[in-house]
Amino acid sequence: MLARVRNLRLTAGEGPDVRLPFMTSRPSTRQRPTERTREARRLSMSVAATLGLGVRSGRERLRLTQQDLADRVNVNQTRISQIELGRGGGAPLSLWIAIALALDQPLAVSFTRPLGETRQPSDAGHLQMQEYLLSLARATGRPASFELPTRPSDPSRSIDVCVRDVRNRVLMIEEAWNTFGDLGAAIRSTHRKQAEAEDLAATIDDGPPYRVAVVWVVRDCAVNRSIVGSYPEIVRNGFPGSSRGWARALTTDASPPIGPGLVW
Repeated sequence: MLARVRNLRLTAGEGPDVRLPFMTSRPSTRQRPTERTREARRLSMSVAATLGLGVRSGRERLRLTQQDLADRVNVNQTRISQIELGRGGGAPLSLWIAIALALDQPLAVSFTRPLGETRQPSDAGHLQMQEYLLSLARATGRPASFELPTRPSDPSRSIDVCVRDVRNRVLMIEEAWNTFGDLGAAIRSTHRKQAEAEDLAATIDDGPPYRVAVVWVVRDCAVNRSIVGSYPEIVRNGFPGSSRGWARALTTDASPPIGPGLVW
């Protein structure tokens, strides 16, 4: 080996980085895992464990064995066992989707909000509508309450915005609807609030009892328009008050219509 080294000669232009013939392998380029890589691995294991529990729960709900589920998605039983044990981090997305469909529980995957972005309240849309109704009350010189409980023992049953029209002696129940979940339940809830507000209206002051008036303020969007349009008789029966009259009452000092109303 020493003889081979003695026979080496540097030619013109060659620098000190020339490798000896026996040093042909390149230095290792393997990098240590970064903190981001380690965090991704931890999150992957956590998600896999959560999904694995969901797979087991869904399988048992359908009274399937691991082999039954494996047959449905064309894998072996061992793979399903590993997934249920939380070891499915390396499973392809296509397998997760197939399992979800086999369990009649379609998989939902999405990105969260960007890190550092200001977090909005989960009910931001509803709060914006309440904020607007409170500003209308202020503009018309009427005192208003936000989330006024109609039953103090149960604060969850509260009026979105309650406006006291002193001039016309009317207690206005203003319910803001960003979206509908159950139209029938929403109407029943409003009826309960109205009945409970009748007792409140009788004790506001020493004068004649206030009249209770109800209005729904619904966000104008295609989904809500479709829901309301699908049940015209129900909406007509539940909200016979003039929409134009209610729009005037909310934006001026005009007295609200007698019947409950709906405005967009």
